[in-house]
Amino acid sequence: MKKRYGIRITLPEGSTLLKDHLLGKDWEAYRWYDSAEARDAAFEDMLRQPGNYRQGDIVQQVLHKVERSE
Repeated sequence: MKKRYGIRITLPEGSTLLKDHLLGKDWEAYRWYDSAEARDAAFEDMLRQPGNYRQGDIVQQVLHKVERSE
């Protein structure tokens, strides 16, 4: 059975990573979870600035909660 609750990750408009020789304009990724609670906890964690980033660096990602239909 596939995991139902997910997070869709895209890049913000104007991101340099969207260039064709890098990730490309259609890049997206998903992370899937067994429950809405697990997904929501991961979503909140992904909103935080990672500890290994340099001061002034900004996370270039746009997060969307998604669900698969059964």
